[in-house]
Order: sequence, then C-alpha cells, then structure tokens
Amino acid sequence: MVNHMRHTRAHTANRRSHHALSKQGVSLCKECGHPKRPHTICPHCGTYKGKKMVDVNKVATKKAKKTKSK
Repeated sequence: MVNHMRHTRAHTANRRSHHALSKQGVSLCKECGHPKRPHTICPHCGTYKGKKMVDVNKVATKKAKKTKSK
C-alpha cells in the first residue's frame, strides 16, 4: 500500500531552503591584479603562488594554430 500524504508548498519550500548556491569566491592575482578563482593558476599571467607555472603566450599560439588548421 502506498501512502498518499501530500506535502504542502510550504513544507517543500522549507526543505529546499538549504539548496541555494553560494557565491563563488574570487581573489586577485598578486602578479597582474586580474580576478581569478582561489587556489588556481591565473589565466592571464600563468602564475601560482608567485611562481610562473604556464607560459600563457605559448598556450594561446598553440590553440590559435589548432583552430586555424580545422
């Protein structure tokens, strides 16, 4: 047998009140000052914790060459 107890809108809304998404944090890069997500490499200058991790110009030219060949 199946219970046919209906949840009211208020009961459903109270349950869903904890489902809201929180705003994602943004920090500024210490090298270039652009906003970036915390604990990630800066997409503008390629640094992480003050060290150069990725050569952004090299990645951009490689990407442009790949899209041009298609």
